Order: sequence, then C-alpha cells, then structure tokens
Amino acid sequence: MTTVGRILKEARSQTRLTALDYAHLILDDVIELHGDRQFGDDGAIVGGLGRLAGRAITFIGIQKGKNLQENLKRNFGQPHPEGYRKALRLMKQAEKFGRPILTLINTPGAYPGVGAEERGQGEAIARNLMDMSDLKVPIIAVIIGEGGSGGALALAVADRVWMLENTVYSILSPEGFASILWKDGSRASEAAELMKITAGELLNMNIIDKVIAERGYFSSEIVEDLKHHLIETFDELSQLDTETLLEERYQRFRKY
Repeated sequence: MTTVGRILKEARSQTRLTALDYAHLILDDVIELHGDRQFGDDGAIVGGLGRLAGRAITFIGIQKGKNLQENLKRNFGQPHPEGYRKALRLMKQAEKFGRPILTLINTPGAYPGVGAEERGQGEAIARNLMDMSDLKVPIIAVIIGEGGSGGALALAVADRVWMLENTVYSILSPEGFASILWKDGSRASEAAELMKITAGELLNMNIIDKVIAERGYFSSEIVEDLKHHLIETFDELSQLDTETLLEERYQRFRKY
C-alpha cells in the first residue's frame, strides 16, 4: 500500500475520534444545540457551546459513527441541507454574542440524495460559504478525518485551516475522481496519488496552515497539542480588529 493509500485508509477508520469526542475532550461545560428552525435536526452535523480555557466558544462538527448503527443515525457523516442551516444558525448566534467558532470536519461529502437536493443542498452550502466569509468573529477549522468536496468546505471558510497528520482534504473522493477521469472507480488509489490530498502536500501548497501530529488514532498528546494550538491561535486572532480579520480571511482564499 502506498503512503497516500495508508493515510486515506486511516482517515476513514471508524476508530478515529469523532467531532463530539474532540469537543468533550478539548472543551469544558459542553452544551449541544439542535435543529435548523426550518425543517429538522440533522444528525450528521453537531454543534453547541463550550469553554476553552475559560473562553466561551461555539463548536460545530460533522459527526460520523463508530459502528453501523451509529453511522445510520449520522448518515455516515453526509449532511443534509438542514445540517448546514443548523451550522449557519449556530455561527450567526456566535457572531451575535462575540464567540469564536471551532469547526471539526470529517465527511466524504454532502449527502447527494433526492430529498437533500429538493430541500436546497447546493443553496445551503453556497450560503455557508458566503456568510462564513463575513462572520465578524475568529474561525478555526480542523480536518479530523475526511474533508470531502463542498460538504467539507461549507464549514472550512476559516481564518485558519488545520489538518491532523493522517487525514485528507479534497475536491471529491478518490473514487469519484477515478470514475470521472478513467470511468473506473477501482483506480481510487492511483487517483489519490494524483490529487495531492494529504496534510503534508496541502501544507506545502499553502492550502492549509498547520498539521497536527498524530500518535495513533487516539492519544492524550494529540488532544493536548490541538488544545494548546487552539488557545494560542484564538488569542492571536482575537487581538485583530474586525476589518483586519475579515480582510485577511478574504485574502487567504483569494490567493488560490
């Protein structure tokens, strides 16, 4: 197995910590909030409030399950439009009360089903991209597993985008890429090599800002490293005036 193939396999492993795992390990006084106030509550996107070193923050994550039953409940980490609208509701709430935002991303992509499209999947993602670019509070996005397509980007228009060491971030899945390019989804491993989807490759291209070292699927060192960097970076971003914060976020994505 190639290095990229190994990383892709590890990124998709069900033994990885989930968004809720990280929220409870990093934050104190976690309260989960539900619903988009329009249609329903999407189990694939979780979010709420917590405290990071005493600072109130809003966290939003894309949640996968650790077994078949949990994955069915979480739709295998593939959000519906009401999930993205719930995320945006929580982000707007964070902006209103001046809370920084942490997003934790692990998805193969947004759910492509008929119902999701009927309820405005594309519009919900596009609305998140547009509104996140103008949110007047600091945002940090962390890829904790898969970061697939617009489904991941809808939570990643941030001031800082980080990846754990054994994760991937891409415009679509390697299987989808291979199916489009060669009409053969079985060539996913070959496609993954061409796509440059690993943390190290994306850091070298300045697509992301930091790689968090991993020591297995779970270790207290990973959590402590991530917590330390979050505290330090939220402190740094909170010192910026709103105009500078938004301009730097805008330029971050315009440089691509």
